[in-house]
Amino acid sequence: MAIHQAELLAPAGSYESMTAAICAGADAVYLGGQLFGARAYAQNLDTEQLKRAIDYVHLHRRSLYLTVNTLLKEKELEEKLYHYIKPLYEQGLDAVIVQDMGVFALIREYFPDLPIHASTQMTVTGVYGARMLKEMGAKRVVLAREVSLKEIAGIKEQVEIELEGFIHGALCYCYSGQCLFSSIAGGRSGNRGRCAQPCRLPYTCEGKQQYFLSPRDLCTIQLLPDLIEAGIYSLKIEGRMKKPEYTAGVVSIYRKYLDNYLLNGKGYRYQVKEEDKRALFDIYNRGSFTEGYYNKYNGKDMMFLKGREGEEPRKTEELFSQIQKAYIETEKKEPISGAVIIKSGQPAVIIIKSEERQIQLEGAPVMEAEKHPLDKEKIRKQIEKLGNTPFEWKDLTIETDNKSFLPVTALNELRRMAIEKLSEEIVLPYKRVTRPVKGRIIEIEESPIFSYRLHVYLEKQEYVDTFLGMEGVDALYLDSCVFDLEELKQIVEKNREKKELIYVLPHIFRKKEAEWLDVIYEKLYSSGIDGFLVKNYEELQYLKEKGCSLPVRCDYTIYTYNNRAKQFLKEYNQAEWFTLPVELKKGELQGLARGFSELLAYGRVPMMVSAQCLQKNRKSCTKKAGILTLLDRYSNEFPVKNQCKFCYNKIYNCKPLSLLSKKEEVKEIAPSAIRLDFTTETVKEAKEITRCFVAAYKEGVVYEKEPWDFTRGHFNRGIE
Repeated sequence: MAIHQAELLAPAGSYESMTAAICAGADAVYLGGQLFGARAYAQNLDTEQLKRAIDYVHLHRRSLYLTVNTLLKEKELEEKLYHYIKPLYEQGLDAVIVQDMGVFALIREYFPDLPIHASTQMTVTGVYGARMLKEMGAKRVVLAREVSLKEIAGIKEQVEIELEGFIHGALCYCYSGQCLFSSIAGGRSGNRGRCAQPCRLPYTCEGKQQYFLSPRDLCTIQLLPDLIEAGIYSLKIEGRMKKPEYTAGVVSIYRKYLDNYLLNGKGYRYQVKEEDKRALFDIYNRGSFTEGYYNKYNGKDMMFLKGREGEEPRKTEELFSQIQKAYIETEKKEPISGAVIIKSGQPAVIIIKSEERQIQLEGAPVMEAEKHPLDKEKIRKQIEKLGNTPFEWKDLTIETDNKSFLPVTALNELRRMAIEKLSEEIVLPYKRVTRPVKGRIIEIEESPIFSYRLHVYLEKQEYVDTFLGMEGVDALYLDSCVFDLEELKQIVEKNREKKELIYVLPHIFRKKEAEWLDVIYEKLYSSGIDGFLVKNYEELQYLKEKGCSLPVRCDYTIYTYNNRAKQFLKEYNQAEWFTLPVELKKGELQGLARGFSELLAYGRVPMMVSAQCLQKNRKSCTKKAGILTLLDRYSNEFPVKNQCKFCYNKIYNCKPLSLLSKKEEVKEIAPSAIRLDFTTETVKEAKEITRCFVAAYKEGVVYEKEPWDFTRGHFNRGIE
């Protein structure tokens, strides 16, 4: 059996956590700076600390990855990002972890040899997303946590790209990158690194209060061989908000078993001791562990439905004291060997070897001793004083003629200069020079004259007949969760008003969804529909590989917070329409509406998309789509749809977004169209709401306020 090499990747929320991780055996660390990281509340390093950290890991032949894994607004991207990355790139930064396609595009342009890791926030769940990012220039893809071992093996078999997967730490209830719960409920966006974790609170469903949205912590120490054999190269520990003791303790145990596997292979040799499982539990745990989604799709045993349950972690002073002494109070040292030559009448000479590096340095001239010549032990005593340097002597040879003299200060200076020179030589190959930057104009076509085109998104079959005949509606979006191929053909035949019919592909696109679309694609393509609305990168790439010539529109779940992201996607995938982000406020949206764009003007915004099923976890799987309701502590009611066709849940906001009375402000944004999303409304409600929007946006009727309960979402307030 071939043994694959693997990288153990550790979180670092502070400089101390970073050094502790390296000391405990991490091959690489990921951490954030002062800007654009997905953990805005961690003890993120400033630029000088980051530069020092980059040199530190390189002295120990490790790697450092910078998290730039949030969505950037236009000014941030065009005015701040280059200057933020430049000094770190020059220092030797090993890679950036990226969510935003605008960030991706800028780094490719200005720092072309800086490796990019596609963040788990990009929601890569299969072959198509991995292939797209590889073709765009990514070196690594951090897979969605929900992807199974079987799916990972399929990706690895078909796409030659590094794969990274989570092995330990907190699990999100929602597919990463698809969560707006914290953003909409409290204004703290997970896409901006400020998640308030409302998922960890209790909710009530049908009279029962439980922690329906709170998964157990992930622990895959038993699965390491399976993960590596499936194709995971980088084994990622979660926890940048946790203390150095957590980082060091977890890393040390995974290091032990990873080395065991790499040396011996899996099978009977790979056995995890109960005492090490217990140590992982005691270091940090909310009550018990889960092995996550690697071997199962979902299930209540992955959840903390009743809150903290099971055995409590022990607060063992001895365990944390051991971690402190071994990895936090003790510095990691690199072995060096060398020689010192002290002979009268010649310059003092020091030679140091460190793996592939060797330096030789001359110091002050050696004098002949008048009374007390330097002996070997005196020379050794001074040269071996390496103090807080990252080195320790493995072997040191002293040559002297026993008649020489050199001041102690000169010996110390010789040692200091040699260590500095060795350090410089080790980190030098990582250094880079930035190319001169020339200004660049983002070339995106201007918007057509704002004509108040009105598009309607339908998630119920009973809506169709009403909207096919409704005046003022220009396009219908038909959700694939509801409308199958035969129903679609019937709708095409009924479409006497010749409204645009756009087929909406699933919110999440995994192997199962790809196989479903493979079966019907040719018939779907020729069914008479006018285009596709896609919600993820998987679907963009799928349609590209199919040679689809029908117009492709991107929903707001394909984030375009800046024009560079739109340009990059348009050039790569020929996307024609973009849905404006739902997290940006009106002033920030104005510059993004160039080209064909639509603005969500009404609808319950999905706040979470999850592989977990509320119906299944609450009682049992019925295999029937339906709606349940979650109540929070303020009695807000959040509809939850179990989309059984593709097996995921969508949790919607308690109130619909509505911009009915904001027509003049919408006009300043100048989108090509506005969109109404109907999800839980009755046919009568949907009909009346649409008539109001037609009256306001097409007939000039002025509404002072909405005649229904609503929220403005982020239209007025935006996000930090």
